[in-house]
Amino acid sequence: DLPLGGVTFEPHPRAFFRPDDPPCRLTLPSDRAALLETLGVRFLYQLRFDRAFSELSAEAFVEDVLLGGLGARHLACGPDFAFGHRRGGDARFLTERAERHGVGVSVIPKLADAEGPISSTRIRRLLKDGYPERAARLLGRYWSIERPVERGDRLGRELGFPTANLTFGPYLEPARGIYVVRAALPGGVVRDGVANVGRRPTLGGDPLTRCEVFLFDFSGDLYELPLRVFFLAYLHEEIAYPSLDALKAGIAAEKTFTAYRAKLEKRFRIQEKRLAEEQKELRARLPKESRAARERDIKEFTTGEQALRKKFLKIRAELYAEHNKLF
Repeated sequence: DLPLGGVTFEPHPRAFFRPDDPPCRLTLPSDRAALLETLGVRFLYQLRFDRAFSELSAEAFVEDVLLGGLGARHLACGPDFAFGHRRGGDARFLTERAERHGVGVSVIPKLADAEGPISSTRIRRLLKDGYPERAARLLGRYWSIERPVERGDRLGRELGFPTANLTFGPYLEPARGIYVVRAALPGGVVRDGVANVGRRPTLGGDPLTRCEVFLFDFSGDLYELPLRVFFLAYLHEEIAYPSLDALKAGIAAEKTFTAYRAKLEKRFRIQEKRLAEEQKELRARLPKESRAARERDIKEFTTGEQALRKKFLKIRAELYAEHNKLF
């Protein structure tokens, strides 16, 4: 079997051609490399996209880079793949040129759901509109950023809710507002929390969008350390409170709500895991039991699992309804 590898370009071609309007990144190069590794990618070539590379013809890219330089034995691309000077090559061109050298090409069709093709543009729009849970279903994971913790004005600490402050840098800026988050700290420590994404309207506004994260059950110094923040759910828009006391009360309410939500989901996951294990045992009983009896039992467990999920969603909906009355 041939080892699986990948080829990417850095900087992003749009950032090269339009440096004043670079793309909002869902992932940075380090994120992408780590994610590809989990999918079995053994090596990753990150090709520098500069003036000389942008002027490379489509034929030269195939002949000199993919085949001659990287020694590719089989290639895969999407149906919209375009490359070479002025986008002179496409998936058909790649297939024709590569096959002349005995190298096969697989053109992978777009992944789609009931709402249409799953694309980075669609995921970006969901995040910008405040739907991180929907974005997570398309990504197959919760969207996250990893940035160094910066020093702030320590107002959160004075209010009793110390926050880890991050800027988004090259990452996409999601909808401004309050989020349920989970943070991965150095050393493998994970904590749930609540985060404000915005420009601090209560304090007169800030020219830069920040992510201020309050972590549950944590005390310590995170300054200048990398913090990965996963965006789990969007609660509501950013609020301009009339006073610092009102801001403090609002943060306290968010903490209570988010902590209860985390406990609810943890309890649900435990019950869901137990049901899955029991169902697995059930499926392994044949041929000791009749097929009809086995299928009846499985149906009962499946119905129980569905009822559990329905109950969980109902409780969570009621929880959100109560929360929305407050804000």
